Amino acid sequence: MDVCVLGAGIVGLACAYELDRQGARVTVVDMAKPGSGASAGNGAQLSYSYVQPLADGSIWGQLPKLLLSSDSPLKIRPQWDVAQWRWGLAFLQACNASASSRTTAKLLDLAALSRTGLDRMRAAHQPECDFSSTGKLVLYPNAETFAAAQKQMELQRTLGSQQAALNAQESCDLEPALASYRQNIAGAIYTASECAVDCRKLCQALERILRARGVQFLLGNAVTTLDTRQQRIVAARTDTHTIEASHFVLALGSESPRLARSVGVRLPVYPIKGYSITLDIAQVSAHTAPCVNVTDIASKVVFARIGSRLRVAGMAELVGHDRRLRPQAIESLQRSTRALFPALNAGHAELPWTGLRPATPTGLPIVGVQAGGPQNLVVNAGHGALGLTLAFGTAQQVAQQLLQTPVP
Repeated sequence: MDVCVLGAGIVGLACAYELDRQGARVTVVDMAKPGSGASAGNGAQLSYSYVQPLADGSIWGQLPKLLLSSDSPLKIRPQWDVAQWRWGLAFLQACNASASSRTTAKLLDLAALSRTGLDRMRAAHQPECDFSSTGKLVLYPNAETFAAAQKQMELQRTLGSQQAALNAQESCDLEPALASYRQNIAGAIYTASECAVDCRKLCQALERILRARGVQFLLGNAVTTLDTRQQRIVAARTDTHTIEASHFVLALGSESPRLARSVGVRLPVYPIKGYSITLDIAQVSAHTAPCVNVTDIASKVVFARIGSRLRVAGMAELVGHDRRLRPQAIESLQRSTRALFPALNAGHAELPWTGLRPATPTGLPIVGVQAGGPQNLVVNAGHGALGLTLAFGTAQQVAQQLLQTPVP
């Protein structure tokens, strides 16, 4: 079987790897280098056990701040864009406890499948990608948010997750770099099994592995047209190339809806803009920077150690396809870093970054052939902030659908 994978981010590359592993002949097409989009500067955390969707009942009480506040880490800025309004209404419809619980269960299953896939790839190839497995602490600023987190933890426990609720002192004992932030911690949820990885390095390693296995890459080429005949795609066209295949996988992140519309498929995927900075911590003293991955719920900022660097990522802006890097957002990440880890020099941001994370209203990615669309087009899009976490899981689902092999 010949498969053309459209997209060379972590989602597309994981697909290419799994399809090649199971015997397909694969070509990967993208306008940019592997890992250059939303994969380049993401939060680096592999959140296999902590997958609470953004669509949650608590959003309703936050709406005024989301719409009006200039310093909220979550921002909604209405655009003259029908797709944004349609997505926003569907998102609000999903903001209830029962929908959130159903989504959590499905995401945990998918995350467990993804862990298996990534672990298998790492065991086979030992890619250089700054992988670590030091666990994750999620910090809560008050009794109300901590109580809600414990309720979510209990739900996840019934679904197989193993986590622990810690008080402020226990959190600082586990991660001494948080000592000066102790008074701001009402409690924390600790997941010992969580991991981190440099997603850009992982994408670059996957490209090398795939090329060595014979996978073809056509980079620097944006797909402009999908040629169809009798409800099937026969070729993908760029300005300079025509790529024929028996099947196609659409994994272009926030650009997926545009190409899908050209073949009669409407995808409920919309970009959520995020930001990150990366700090060099090679020379810092012990207990200055965290070893455990940290998520601060108060500021909605995540911290992950990747090798000798600290990735600091956050913000979620529903502002359309605006890719501009806002200095205010970078300054906000620097302030959050100083608040939690004051001994770090957060004033120097290595590679300040912004990117568009493709999200569905519910938080569940879309995987499969779409009703009314081409019969040989498999969509793999809408992973939101969990693209790195879920990529190897949805890759196995894609391979199962195309090759009719069982998902382990």
